[in-house]
Amino acid sequence: MQEPDTFEPEATRRDADVTESSRANRGWWDRNADDYQVEHGTFLGDDRFVWGPEGLDEVEAELLGPPEELKGKDVLEIGAGAAQCSRWLAVQGARPVALDLSHRQLQHALRIGGSFPLVCADAGALPFADASFDLACSAYGALPFVADPALVLREVHRVLRPGGRFVFSATHPIRWAFPDEPGPEGLMVSASYFDRTPYVEQDDDGRAVYVEHHRTLGDRIRDIVASGLRLVDLVEPEWPSWNTAEWGGWSPLRGNLIPGTAIYVCERDCGRD
Repeated sequence: MQEPDTFEPEATRRDADVTESSRANRGWWDRNADDYQVEHGTFLGDDRFVWGPEGLDEVEAELLGPPEELKGKDVLEIGAGAAQCSRWLAVQGARPVALDLSHRQLQHALRIGGSFPLVCADAGALPFADASFDLACSAYGALPFVADPALVLREVHRVLRPGGRFVFSATHPIRWAFPDEPGPEGLMVSASYFDRTPYVEQDDDGRAVYVEHHRTLGDRIRDIVASGLRLVDLVEPEWPSWNTAEWGGWSPLRGNLIPGTAIYVCERDCGRD
């Protein structure tokens, strides 16, 4: 869910490996965290659990389970930003840990407040012991920005307890075939859905300052299965009539015609290594 930076980098499609992607996105979010929270803080709230620009709320979705069953659960939020989702989980009686690559985003989590731990780390190398969490979640965090999503999924599998659930949302893959525009110009297919070349914004010296990685729906499912997790549901939220907001390329116009978000509900089977 990217927003414009304070300067105008060159947008291109080119390869970007794990190291370059991590470095670029850590810098981007550190630089833009303040503007991001000003722009979207009201929509996200301080203690709401929103899965994406459509506004699907965990209160109604219950993708992690009924709220009353979250009490006492150890939950890892990956790509937490200002930890709004973790704050909601804490209100339900869960024991969340909010992890983010961006130190500045976590400073906003400190500003808003909360009694749960904040951890600055890369999702591809989770600093937790095996089987540390009952649940894990990520609302547009980490997965759209990493060059090796399978590595992140393997790490999630490792830190989940048997029977644990991981739910994550990301840009719906079909949107990569359309321009990132909220108006009518964003309704014309302009690229191949099957082109996995990353979207990169780079400075005048060719250094990446922002990276997003495209995976097709089949790619996502294969990554999930290869990690040892089991896909139990795939949710494509419809755009609700109450939501009149635009967020980057997300808008009521486009949302009523094509899906903007995909939410993957995964579980670690009991007894699996």
